[in-house]
Amino acid sequence: MNKILSSASEMSAAEPEMADAVTDVTQPAKSRFGGFAHLVYVLRENPVTAFAFAMFGVLIFAAVFGPSIVPYDPLETNAASVLQPPSMAHWFGTDNLGRDVFSRVVVATRLDLVISVAAVALSFVIGSFLGAIAGYRGGWTDITLNRVLDTIMAFPLFVLAMGVVAALGNSVANIIYATAIINIPFYARLVRAEVNIRRNAGFTLAAKLSGNSDARILAFHIFPNALPPMMVQVSLNLGWAILNAAGLSFIGLGVRPPTPEWGIMVAEGANFIVSGEWWMALFPGLSLMIAVLTFNLMGDGLRDIVDPRRRT
Repeated sequence: MNKILSSASEMSAAEPEMADAVTDVTQPAKSRFGGFAHLVYVLRENPVTAFAFAMFGVLIFAAVFGPSIVPYDPLETNAASVLQPPSMAHWFGTDNLGRDVFSRVVVATRLDLVISVAAVALSFVIGSFLGAIAGYRGGWTDITLNRVLDTIMAFPLFVLAMGVVAALGNSVANIIYATAIINIPFYARLVRAEVNIRRNAGFTLAAKLSGNSDARILAFHIFPNALPPMMVQVSLNLGWAILNAAGLSFIGLGVRPPTPEWGIMVAEGANFIVSGEWWMALFPGLSLMIAVLTFNLMGDGLRDIVDPRRRT
């Protein structure tokens, strides 16, 4: 009887350990799907964010598949179809050379998104690196960076972008570089402030005592805490980058005709508004507005997705 009781007690004592083992086995599966579940939760709880991501998906679809699905060649001219208003044959009408405006608007999505995303990605990487080093090191490194950023921001940013493109030449690459340069101070200052606040926090000191290097502490302990406000900045800068590229094209310093680009199309259509051909400027301008609005609405959603405090 004593042996039976002792074996029963051993089994009961082993049950919690078995339960812990089961929990440990299922934990990777939970973490694997936790990010996707959080994304679904954010989109379900915020309909505006879901709408913005849906519109962003439409823009990505137009950028990737637009040249394959448009009904006309965006560069093909047709003297018999000059300045036709919107119709079933030409949904957005035709321009002064007989080119289909709808096809040109859709195809232009790829170029404008490439310029915007590339410029923001470049400024994000460079600005984050400079801001993190300055905020973590402090001293002369911080002072020198702040003076450089003050110098850049002392210029009107669009005028500075005009000067860079005028000096280097109006190519797509130079437009990206100019747009990235004027956006670097936003990320550098934001990251510097976040890192400067957290460099002496308890978790940072604990990471140092654990033997972590400065680079690892910055990359895995401090920088992730700066991502939520930076996602809002990224979203806003995507819209600003498109407006900057369109503005440069509008004044003749951007992409060169006949390449389809929203800014060029608005500039070309502005010459015909007085004579009644309103569709040439309306539809490219409307596409530009929708893209900027989409990026602005995505900001809060991106912040909620990367913010660990909002995970459920």
